[in-house]
Amino acid sequence: MFRGSVVADDVVDELCATLFARFPRRDQRVKAGQYLRGLLTAQGRKSIRNIAAQIGGPAAEQSLHHFISSSTWDWRPMRAALAGYVEQNSCPQAWVVRSMPIPKAGEHSVGVDRRFDPERGQVFRGQQAFGVWLASEELSVPVNWRLFLPDPWVKDRTRRDRAEVPEEAGEETLEECAVAAALDTAAWQDITRKPLLVDIRGGAARAALCRLTSAGVPVIARIGATCRLTVADRALPGYGAGPLPAQQILESLKGLRRPVGWLDTATGRPVSRTSLTTAVRVMLPTTSGNERQLLLMGEWDDPRRPLARLWITDLTGAHVGQLLRLTKLTRRVERDFAQVGEGAGLRDFVGRSFRGWHRHITLASAAHAATVLSAGWDATYEAVRSTG
Repeated sequence: MFRGSVVADDVVDELCATLFARFPRRDQRVKAGQYLRGLLTAQGRKSIRNIAAQIGGPAAEQSLHHFISSSTWDWRPMRAALAGYVEQNSCPQAWVVRSMPIPKAGEHSVGVDRRFDPERGQVFRGQQAFGVWLASEELSVPVNWRLFLPDPWVKDRTRRDRAEVPEEAGEETLEECAVAAALDTAAWQDITRKPLLVDIRGGAARAALCRLTSAGVPVIARIGATCRLTVADRALPGYGAGPLPAQQILESLKGLRRPVGWLDTATGRPVSRTSLTTAVRVMLPTTSGNERQLLLMGEWDDPRRPLARLWITDLTGAHVGQLLRLTKLTRRVERDFAQVGEGAGLRDFVGRSFRGWHRHITLASAAHAATVLSAGWDATYEAVRSTG
């Protein structure tokens, strides 16, 4: 298997020592190490059965199943330790919240429901999760996760009890779930806060921005074209006109667009690209009178076509070029998810337990980290891909 062949043993050993040191018992540390290495070497889907096949068959399968689904260890300290390890061994420029749909054939996995996937443009049956990724131009790693629970799972006591859903897991929208994942990460003490890239085009932009800024999390949020904002610059069109759609505000400023160069690392080999960008100071409509200026930024891929992307940020002192280049880290996350995260088993948990899902995806995130932090994995991947 390609990915297993490029993961450095010293990286795996160091990760095991860092992440599993909190386990009070040696047998837990051993099982965690076995599971991590199984994620890196098992062929096909990273189920507990396939992982156990690497280390001893049916007896190992039962032992690992108990370790993941029925044990009592808390995955949250391990995630915080993973984030600290990634920070020490790379230079994250931003946090990226990425939605992860997980198709499922059955109905019993925790959080499964019928839902619309905007990326695919179709309805599917499955789970929906949000990952917080530490990202730079060179690599990205998921360090925290939140599983979205639709109404049938929140309100059905039988379902909750069967999947061991904790009492504190309550009703929320998809946008609230994404923001909560970021706020949970920001609560960790030993991690440096970076600008947060998050997609809130689904609605409730004002509430999401207020929650993040109130917590001191710098944010660059992708918004929809119809999000209504107030122009704050007296010298610009739209000032004094009240709340206007974001796209209308930016389209009226096309004459102020400037080219911004950025490095596209999503295709493997870095490629220099250019977008047209402009920005304007705006405010969110509010009745409280406590208005705070934000920066609305628009990007055009082609000057003859409509706006491609709209972003709003509280980093009003940053240069527009710097902000645009930060938004491109979402492309790095997409690439690393497709080329590494899928193979590390991020979507492969087959159990029904809420806690089991969280433990599996935490260790799968560690497997992803081991791969991207191993020297040469990127170049090796490109060489393998180019030769078919």
